[in-house]
Parts: sequence; C-alpha cells; structure tokens
Amino acid sequence: MTKPKLFNTFGPVSSKQWKQQIQFELRGADYNETLVWESPEGIKVKPFYHIDEGTAILQPKSAEGFSICEDIFVFELQKSIARALDCLSRGAESLRFHIPSADTEIEKLLSALPLETTPVYLSLSFISDVFIEKVAAFAKDKKAQIYCLIDPVGHLAKEGNWIDTPGKDNFKAIAALPDHDHMSIISIDAGLYQNAGANIVQQLAYSLSHANEYFNHIPDISKPPVFQVSIGSNYFFEIAKLRALRILFDLVAKEYGIETGCHIIATPSKRNKTLYDYNVNMLRTTTECMAAIAGGADAISNMPYDALYHKGNEFGGRISRNQLLILKHESYFDKVENPADGSYYIESLTQQLAEKALTLFKEIEAAGGFLKQLSDGTINKKINESAAREQELFDSGKEVLLGTNKYPNKNDRMKQELELFPFVKIKPRKTLLTPIIEKRLAEKIEQERLDTETENS
Repeated sequence: MTKPKLFNTFGPVSSKQWKQQIQFELRGADYNETLVWESPEGIKVKPFYHIDEGTAILQPKSAEGFSICEDIFVFELQKSIARALDCLSRGAESLRFHIPSADTEIEKLLSALPLETTPVYLSLSFISDVFIEKVAAFAKDKKAQIYCLIDPVGHLAKEGNWIDTPGKDNFKAIAALPDHDHMSIISIDAGLYQNAGANIVQQLAYSLSHANEYFNHIPDISKPPVFQVSIGSNYFFEIAKLRALRILFDLVAKEYGIETGCHIIATPSKRNKTLYDYNVNMLRTTTECMAAIAGGADAISNMPYDALYHKGNEFGGRISRNQLLILKHESYFDKVENPADGSYYIESLTQQLAEKALTLFKEIEAAGGFLKQLSDGTINKKINESAAREQELFDSGKEVLLGTNKYPNKNDRMKQELELFPFVKIKPRKTLLTPIIEKRLAEKIEQERLDTETENS
C-alpha cells in the first residue's frame, strides 16, 4: 500500500493570499508603513518574497572551495617566511603578502613556500618589470597560482597621486610588463569605497567603472582581475553584493571579449569595528565572513578583533584564522553549492542592486568615466554624502554598534592598550586630487572617551 505524501495535502499559497492574510493580521495598519523598510540604496525591503513574483534566478559562482587567506606584511624577510609557514601549518590555505618595495628579495620568499598547493597574492604599491619578471618565472616553473595585486587607479583614489613610474604613465608601465600568462596582475581595491562610507550601489558601480579604466587603457587583459572587497554588516545585502559584482563584471567584460570572470578576495569592513568593547568585533567579523562565503568569494582574509589598536600578534591572528576554520570545518560552509540558491529575497536583492549599479555605471561613463569623476571630485563628494548620512544615523542612535553607542561599558579603559593610532591619519602632502578617506563610524565617540580617560587619570 502506497503511503500518501504528506505535503500533497497542502495546496500552494500565492503571494496575493499571503499579503491578504498579513493585511488581515495588521488590523487596519498600513502594510507599507508598518512592514516595508527602505535601505540606503533606495531598495524597498518587503516582509516576504514569493516565487510567483517573477524574480529572475541568477547563477553567480558557487561558494564551494573558498580559501582561508592570511595577510602578512613583509618587513623582515625571514620573519615573514617563518610566519607564512606557521600560518599554513595552522590552517591557512592561501597567503597575501604586502610587499613594500621592489627591492624585496622575492625569489627567496617564493622559493620557501609550497607554491604547488598554495595560492599567493602579492599586494604591490609599485610597478617594476624586473620584479614581475622574477615572479612570472616562479609562477611558470611551479605552475603556481600567483596574483600580483597592482592597482594604480586605486592608489590614485586612496593617496591622491599615481604610483611613481618615471618616464611613462601607470597604464603604459603595466602594459609594458613582461609576459604574465601564468599570473594575474590587475587588481581593483573595491574595499576603499566601502570603508569610506559608500552605499552598496555606489560600491558596485565605482568598482565596475574602476575596472573599466583598465579595460580601456590596457590591451590584452587575459587573466581575471582581482577584486579586493570589504564586507559590511548588512548580511543579506552583502551576499547579494558579491553575487551582483560577478554578474556586472561579466556583463562589462564580455564587451571587451573577456570571458575569464573575476576573482574576489573578501575582508571584513573596518568601518563598523570599534576600539571599546573590542570583543564584539569577533561577532561582527564572523557574520561578515559568513556573508562572504555565501556570496561566493574565492578567498577570505579575516580581520583580527584587535587590529585597530594592536600590532599583528600571534593570539589575534590565531583567533581570526580559527573563526574561518570553524565556519569551514565545523559549520560546513564550504560543503553547500550556492547556499543562497532558492532564496527569493537574495535573488531579488541581487537583481535590484545589479540594476541600480549598472544605471549608475552608465551615468559615470556617459559623464567621461571614472578617472574624470575622480579628478573633478564627483566620486569623493558622493561618497562623503553617503558617509555623512550613515554617520548621522549612528550619532542619533538609529544605527547601532553595541558596546559603543548602545550599552557601553563605562569601565572600559583603552588608552594604555594603543599600540597603533586607531583614527584617521592626516598626511600633509601635495596631491593631484583629494584622496578618498576611510573612516570608522565610532571614531568621534572613541576620541571623546579617550579624552575622558586622560582627564580622569
């Protein structure tokens, strides 16, 4: 005897029926005013989403296979090598080295690493054909995954000046680099816009237009560019942001005959991190890393909970790495292919963010392109306006950072803990344009509390 299937006894419920039931339960209250809220990007978020509303099902990259990335700033070469090997032995799966100078003995660094099994990112603030030639030789010989993260447009946006390349402009300097078939050399610092206070639509549009400058100026980009993205606290929106980024990049890249897709390294945002009640930063970075995984990042580098005020240390690094290890090996976040699949809410957010960002991208290009709007201050102005609106929400208590503007622990004392300066640094220098400044929401409150500590000490 065949048993009846349980769910066959329940008929489908349309979105219209759901809305009618919700309206009944509201007992006369306005549906839109009570249950629909609007994001900073102008997206109206509904209380429910349904398959019959015609949301397009998008197919961005799966989250399966993300690598746990460790950031290492190279000052003393042997110490950096030792730390890299130690991190790999403790669960790191890829490495991002921040290289200060073309004089760094890159052959010595790379020869000490298991390149056959370890993707390596080299974050460079210089352009050197000799340096790239050495790296390319290693990449070819070891069949290694090496990404040289060179981003002169991002350098201009952040520092106000181009990278110093005597005798030629930055684009020509990159185009003149030796054969790099075995590695990628173009990077887009999308995290700058998030950390400076841009909303998600702006982040996507500016990152896309930023990348488009490379397509316009550098011929024969065959390897996928690397987007370095910062992940904020709006969980579902951040998942949708990464998905929309891939869709938008593919759309633009195809116009140039590029079919390789993009590569994404995600890092938690600095904007919502706090000096006081710093342990809460671990909760923030955990949810941000979860969003990065679900959004389909290729590599994720976590931020230590004490990164604002402590120099790099073994304990902070171990905790940040273990957060990702728990997500991967105990929470099985890498076992589900495209975990956001079937979520009509995330599909709707992805579609709306992509459409709004594409519209803004087209406006930027019609107005002369990203570099023109960066030079005339338009990009900076728009980001500052967005950041000011968010800062106003935070200052009024409508946007909450627990332990800082809500439920603060008045007994916290941080003045003696500061190994690093945790606020915006002013560097007087001559620049071609006004740089985009990264700033945390909590800086004003924290400075006032530190002043109070000084007065009471």
